[in-house]
Amino acid sequence: MEYYDLLISILGSTIRLSIPLIFTALAGLFSERAGIFDIGLEGKMLASAFAAACVASISGSPWAGLGAGIVVSVILGLLHGFASITNRGNQIVSGVAINFLTAGLTIVLGQAWFGQGGRTPTLPGTARFSGITLPGVDAIRNVPFIGPLYANVISGNNILTYLAFLAVPISWWILYRTRFGLRLRAVGENPGAVDTAGISVEWLRYRSLIVAGILCGFSGTYLAIAQSAAFINNMSAGKGYIALAALIFAKWKPVPVMFTCLLFGFLDAFANFMQGKAVPGIGEVPVQIFQALPYILTCILLAGFIGVAKPPKAGGVPYTKER
Repeated sequence: MEYYDLLISILGSTIRLSIPLIFTALAGLFSERAGIFDIGLEGKMLASAFAAACVASISGSPWAGLGAGIVVSVILGLLHGFASITNRGNQIVSGVAINFLTAGLTIVLGQAWFGQGGRTPTLPGTARFSGITLPGVDAIRNVPFIGPLYANVISGNNILTYLAFLAVPISWWILYRTRFGLRLRAVGENPGAVDTAGISVEWLRYRSLIVAGILCGFSGTYLAIAQSAAFINNMSAGKGYIALAALIFAKWKPVPVMFTCLLFGFLDAFANFMQGKAVPGIGEVPVQIFQALPYILTCILLAGFIGVAKPPKAGGVPYTKER
């Protein structure tokens, strides 16, 4: 049972660490399916985390923090759209600019407003999303195998965790079972055909960025007021880029996106567990090696070891209406 308890601990940590990746990768899924490459996912996540922590610390309400995180993220998404859709600018440059903007602005504003080196004040428990105990936990806690799994992995998570997993089938349904999803996928493959059908390509792409902004708002809020109790400088720590790698590895499909994010979360959880532990036959391995595992996997995936991953044909190409 000792090894099973260890596995349960790692699985619980895997779930918690995967949530921001799932939200962010789904955000990239909507924008890239519409033909907009969104390198700015990292910046939107960071800005929404800062906004959520600020508003939650002032209002004492995690829901107000979530609303602020979503609003800020959507605004940045619209800024990205204005640069790359309306003005037909380079989408990569626009996304990178958003990342630089938010990385610097959150530090400057955090220091100016709170004077804690760019951090926000530590939030009380009432201003955070706390864990939810699901029904029947006490009744089956001591049942072998099933009890610990239900009590420590499935139960005890905050509401944003359950919303992240719920967002996966909802995203699949939107993309593959609704008119909006059909048009969204079409505009990422052949925007000229969509335009010929009398549908606004620009408005569809803006809507995809709004959806992406909402999902990034959930992601940043989770980082600041669910997983943590305050905003910390650069707390996104490259998760936006890892989410993009997960999106490519999953070949722009919602369910594979979830499993890929869980894989990255598992590597992160395993790295945390191995800190200070000795590997049989090797001894204690520097913790930096384990911490680098998610990023090493990212490089491997992006180097093309996943087979051919074809992005939407019109991805990254500004659309010019034919006269």
